[in-house]
Amino acid sequence: MLFKGRVRAGVVRHGLRLLVLADALAVQSVEGRARRLAFTISGTVADERGRALEGVSIQLSGATRGTTMTRANGTYVIDGTVPAGVPGQWTVRPTRSGCRFVPSSATASASTAGTVVDFTGSGESCTGTIPAVTHDMPAFDPGPRPGPPGAGGPVLRPPNASEEQAAAACLPGLAAPMLRLCEQAFIRFQKVESVSGTLPGEEGAGLGPTFNGNGCAMCHAQPAILGSAPAPFSPQRPIPNPQVALATLDGARNAVPPFITPDGPIRVVRFKRDNDVHGVYTIAGRSDARRCAQAQPDFAAHAASGDVALRIPLSLFGLGLVEAVSDATLRANLAESSRPELGIAGTFNTSPNDGTISRFGRKAQDKSLLLFAAEAYNVEVGVTNELFPEERHAEPGCAFNGIPEDITDPTRVGTTSELTSDIQNFAFAIRLSAPPTPALPPGATQAEVDDGRVEFENIGCGNCHTPTLRTSTSNLDPVLSKVAFHPYSDFALHHMGVGLADGIVQGAAGPDQFRTTPLWGLGQRLFFLHDGRTTDLVQAVEAHASTGSEANTVITNFNVLSGRDQQHLIEFLRSL
Repeated sequence: MLFKGRVRAGVVRHGLRLLVLADALAVQSVEGRARRLAFTISGTVADERGRALEGVSIQLSGATRGTTMTRANGTYVIDGTVPAGVPGQWTVRPTRSGCRFVPSSATASASTAGTVVDFTGSGESCTGTIPAVTHDMPAFDPGPRPGPPGAGGPVLRPPNASEEQAAAACLPGLAAPMLRLCEQAFIRFQKVESVSGTLPGEEGAGLGPTFNGNGCAMCHAQPAILGSAPAPFSPQRPIPNPQVALATLDGARNAVPPFITPDGPIRVVRFKRDNDVHGVYTIAGRSDARRCAQAQPDFAAHAASGDVALRIPLSLFGLGLVEAVSDATLRANLAESSRPELGIAGTFNTSPNDGTISRFGRKAQDKSLLLFAAEAYNVEVGVTNELFPEERHAEPGCAFNGIPEDITDPTRVGTTSELTSDIQNFAFAIRLSAPPTPALPPGATQAEVDDGRVEFENIGCGNCHTPTLRTSTSNLDPVLSKVAFHPYSDFALHHMGVGLADGIVQGAAGPDQFRTTPLWGLGQRLFFLHDGRTTDLVQAVEAHASTGSEANTVITNFNVLSGRDQQHLIEFLRSL
């Protein structure tokens, strides 16, 4: 394995494992021309059963002094510099009331750039809770990042919806008229649909006759509205899968399919035989659809024959920036990031109408956010609209409204939001939303996250998950123009191999091809991969490797990293 600028050698002294990192890099002192050597002292503190000890004070004394605390996984890091030629020597000592440590202290010298010292604690206050991270231990996912949502906004339903609260979801710096549109569109995004808009609290009209959800915000809810699938274990919105209760809402007679569970993700079903979405529920039995007797598909039979492909909701944060990137920028980025030696190539899905790049949806099947919103409104909720004006899969007696159900009505009076259709509002809510804000995961240091970012780039992840793109000039609002942003996606299609293939063809996207999913917001995401098969980020990374995948070499590179480097990479991803 290649370590850039570093050579690693293991040394055993009196049963203590020291990992020496010899770093030849000397740095210039900011005070003058004197050369200084950088050093790093790090390690793990665990109990006698190998469980991490959090909150242990690590004291450094000698040529320089310092104190730090071990983090949740038991690790600590102390960085510094000393003038070249100074006989720098330190004592590293862990302290905690009621704990005894072996060794009680260790020495480190400036003759090497870094030393890793591990300590074992015992005593009544020395009981850890999770496995400690070591250089040889595989990485683990610390789970979704707690704290405030990094993007999106609060639940706001009429008549108590607040535009001031809705502003939390909007891009900072929007001009006043555009900000008001964003706020009102975000509130409209949360509308709940019934069949004809006649039920209290379900003011939208057009649900069904088949559907997967009764509103956009039902599915796009984690860690806040505009996000991805919610779950009971969310640190931000701990709610059960709303598809479970939806099965019998308002008297509906649906059975909950086995792939929908209270603690699992919201799921959409496609049948491979026709590439089509088949709604998990119908409106049959609902109090506002008494004439309808439409039956659910036999999902068990389709699953037994291998005909079922599942998908979960995508996060919608910041996608107006993505829409504002020119095709030329995307093509230049793909040409620059393709790496034959890594097996990475990629191509774009394109519009059959004008040949321009499509970039929204699991397989980049939608050209614009308006098209994306209109398709979802019709396919997932069942509401016909100006772009998709026909009912889907309607059996006799199950169509109750004129079409299209969602329209721009010139007889309305009011704001821009009030005058335009639902799909226009949904598109503006997404288009004007702010991207996720990164934050450190609990216990992680900035140095560790920075190390993880370096490993992410070094092993090849960044060749598909492009860290930075730049928008072109936008006529919508200056905040969308000439902006560098960080989606961690090239928005191109890549072959992901037999392990992830879903058998679905959409435009130029074949059965094992997917658009590179943006990683921003990953730190607070609960479910991973297109079908939500895992909640474990490490498993999601490993699942990128299978026969035919463009990521095979990258995952091999990940697997040969030390356990600590893998952990830093996972912590970097959870910081996004």
